[in-house]
This record gives sequence, structure tokens and C-alpha cells, in this order.
Amino acid sequence: MTWAIERLDALKAGNMEVPPVVTTLKMGTLEDWGPGWVRKTWTPSMEILNGDGSMFGGYLAALGDQILTFAAMTVVPDENHFRTINLQMSFVRVGRAHPLVIEGRVTASTRQLITVEADFRREDGELIARAAAQQILLPKRIVI
Repeated sequence: MTWAIERLDALKAGNMEVPPVVTTLKMGTLEDWGPGWVRKTWTPSMEILNGDGSMFGGYLAALGDQILTFAAMTVVPDENHFRTINLQMSFVRVGRAHPLVIEGRVTASTRQLITVEADFRREDGELIARAAAQQILLPKRIVI
């Protein structure tokens, strides 16, 4: 079992203390995962909405980075850590104060990069946004 798989299992079980940024931004963790995919349901709080009740796009980008990181963790080799080197967000519809199902998946993995994508959908299946990222693999000994 890799360091990343251990963390994913602990997050899913709720047996892991999350970094302060996760608590501060009220991001939550994940509900389920398997090789190459992750899923969570997330409900926005009123504090993070714009004045017109719409979702702040930068906040969705932070959620995208989180879910894409979780997706990469499903395949990262035990001898590696990784960092996001490219993050893209595409907004399809205006998000409001409704729960979102966020699903991430690995689309490619090489010795140097993990490419991941995620969809943000309302519970009725309507696509709100899509995120994509590349994660560069680094030896464990390198700390950034």
C-alpha cells in the first residue's frame, strides 16, 4: 500500500486530520475513490457566495485543485510526491447555493506527469464546471 492510498482510505473513513486550509475554506474531503477516480458531494455555505447568490469561480478552482489532487493520489507511485503545475477551469453554468457532485479521474499517467480531469455537477446531473490539471511527479526527498 502506498502513502497516497493510506491517506485516501483515512480521508474516506474520516480518520485523518485535514490541513488547516481544508477546514478554513470548508472544502470537506471525499466520499469514495477507486483506481483512477474519486468522488465527493459538496454543499456551499452562504459565506462563499457572491452578492447575487452565485458561486465564486476562484473557490470552485480551489475545490478543483483538491479533487484533482485526490484523483492523482489514486495512481501516484509510492516513491513519488507530486505538485500541480497546470490548472484550468471551464465554467459552463452559473453555480448557486446547491449541492455539487464533484468527480475526478485520471486521464493519463506517465513517469513524469499525471493528467487529471473533474466534473462539477448539480445533483440533477447538470454540468456546472469542468477542471483539468497536470501533476508533476517528484522524488519523495524533494520538498517544495
